[in-house]
Amino acid sequence: MVAGTLAIGSATLLAGIVTVLGLAGGQPSPVAAVAAAFIDRTPPWLKDFAIATFGTHDKLALLVGTLVVLAAVCAVVGLLSRWRATVSLSVFVVVGAIGLAAVLSRPGAVAADAAPTVAGVVLGLWYLARGTQPATSGGAGNPSRRLVLGAAIGATAAYVGWAVGGGAARATASRLAAVRTLRVRRRMTVPEGADLKLPGLTPFIVPNDEFYRIDTAFVVPRLDADSWRLRVTGMVEREVEIDWNALQDKEMTEALVTLTCVSNEVGGDLVGNATWTGWPVRELLAMAGPRPGADMVLQTSADGWTCGTPLGALTDDRNALLAIRMNGQPLPFEHGFPARIVVPGLYGYVSACKWVTELKVTTFAADEGYWTPRGWSARGPIKTESRIDVPQPFTDVPAGTVAVAGVAWAQHRGVAKVEVQVDDGPWRTARLAADASIDSWRQWVLEWDAPRGSHTLRVRATDGTGQVQTGTSAPPAPDGASGWHTITVRVH
Repeated sequence: MVAGTLAIGSATLLAGIVTVLGLAGGQPSPVAAVAAAFIDRTPPWLKDFAIATFGTHDKLALLVGTLVVLAAVCAVVGLLSRWRATVSLSVFVVVGAIGLAAVLSRPGAVAADAAPTVAGVVLGLWYLARGTQPATSGGAGNPSRRLVLGAAIGATAAYVGWAVGGGAARATASRLAAVRTLRVRRRMTVPEGADLKLPGLTPFIVPNDEFYRIDTAFVVPRLDADSWRLRVTGMVEREVEIDWNALQDKEMTEALVTLTCVSNEVGGDLVGNATWTGWPVRELLAMAGPRPGADMVLQTSADGWTCGTPLGALTDDRNALLAIRMNGQPLPFEHGFPARIVVPGLYGYVSACKWVTELKVTTFAADEGYWTPRGWSARGPIKTESRIDVPQPFTDVPAGTVAVAGVAWAQHRGVAKVEVQVDDGPWRTARLAADASIDSWRQWVLEWDAPRGSHTLRVRATDGTGQVQTGTSAPPAPDGASGWHTITVRVH
């Protein structure tokens, strides 16, 4: 196990150095590469389970699971060494080869990416070979001291490498330098009364550090904005490429848009509202000139993830943006710096590409995004949904007037009405907060005269077209969850 710690630690440290020097093309860290390769091959049911169970902590759960598996494998290698050293060393090489294969399978991988894994495996083999030799006064030294020293060196190297590679100074500096004055043709102002400011109610604008994060990137890409490029290819009259400086010179639009993950369960928190600043995607696509017959744009991320977006949703009058700011600040690395796509009315898995590097104009018949072949629907329009934030389920509340409040969303259709049902009584119309945008959620509140006892509360919304939220329960797959959020509270 110590030999494995040394191998992984040294490989992670070297991967961080390779990344900082700008020599990496893909993902040179073997642990990160194995985890990313696992994500790519995860069956839909397991991915759904991970998100439902761990939510935004799914990457941490995967990291812990990967390390536990590696520790178990290394322990088996150590036990084999008691029986036959050659077999244990061979198994160690096989494990290293799996890590190397994962590294070389990552998008953009180059020869330099392999060096950290090879060096780590060699160091681990050397240590393991020494460990299989009997300790003598002139030989391997005190085994206990050797174990402690090896584990300490490996763990320290892994920590330093993760910090160096994950927090590449050049990318951080480029993000800090992105704070500059932009030309904004239309600024968004949150109207008075859009935020009810009730205790326990989700704020109308979700702070950047509290905004949900769901993606397939095990390690957050930290791109240097100065070297970033976005290409428009495929069924176009002319291919277009835009860099960071050219993008920042464009006239921007600010828009309030609520994003929703298709994995969000009824009443879940994988939804958030923010102000996005960016260049309308329709203007970029107009420069390229989509050809007749095209009906989809395949977006590609720097980490190789893809999503297929209906061309019409990127070229109509909605605020589909190539966003570079979130709530007035440069995009956090976790949310796509330097640029990402934001499309009102579509679930993120078909629209919200972070770290975007290519827009390929194509057709749904010719191309598929990452999630479509895994059983999810191809187009992903967001369903009308609502949620009760306060009171919390199964809490005790005092008898008398109780504020029942939450949020409702129906992006690009707007929310016209929210109703609450107590037990099996009539639906009561809640008071809506001010309407800021048809693309953002609305807060609501109902003053309930709560009698003592146990009560069931339900909520439903009506969108701007008059369509009432369905009460038919459905799981997230394949096109988003549905049903009425229902909670039970105790009144004393």
